[in-house]
Amino acid sequence: MGAAVSVTDATWDEQVLAADRPVLVDFWAEWCGPCVRMSPVLDQFAAQHADKILVAKLNVDENMTTAAKYKIIGLPALRVFEGGEPVKSISGALSKAALEAELAEFIG
Repeated sequence: MGAAVSVTDATWDEQVLAADRPVLVDFWAEWCGPCVRMSPVLDQFAAQHADKILVAKLNVDENMTTAAKYKIIGLPALRVFEGGEPVKSISGALSKAALEAELAEFIG
């Protein structure tokens, strides 16, 4: 398993809500500079922790229904889903070390 997977409004329920492990969702947009800078960090994190947590990316401009449902306002916005429910929210771009610290309970 390598990089983060892309999810859409159409695949959201199956890939995120029905996942058999926690899912870190990166709500992002192409025009968001911090989102673009965060992308390789998330890919590295996804590859390193693939056995414990799935990392998914949702482009908010192309998937407005899901972004609106979870009231995504500022970007980048990270949400951890477990058992189909959002259980943690993180706002803003983070380093890989900061991301691992924030998500220690899911990858520990």
